[in-house]
Amino acid sequence: MVTQAYLNQFLFKKISDKELANYIGDALDFRNKYVERTNHPDGKDNPKLVRGYYKNLRKEMLEEFGKLYETLAQQLNEQSAK
Repeated sequence: MVTQAYLNQFLFKKISDKELANYIGDALDFRNKYVERTNHPDGKDNPKLVRGYYKNLRKEMLEEFGKLYETLAQQLNEQSAK
C-alpha cells in the first residue's frame, strides 16, 4: 500500500507530500502495532486461547487494513476530482 501511495504521488501527482507522509506514518504504525501483537500472544500455555487470539488478530488486522486502503482510495478520488 505504501508503494501504491508513492506511485500515485510521484507518477500521477495525485497525493500531496503531506498526505503521503501522513499515510506512510499510518501504514508504519499499523505494521508496528501488529508485529508487536503477533510476537506477544495472550495465553501462551493454552493452545485454545492462542488460536482465538490469532483468529481475532487476523480479523482486526483485515479491518484496519481495509480502513487504510479506503483512506488511500478516498485521497485519490479527491485529488482526481480537483
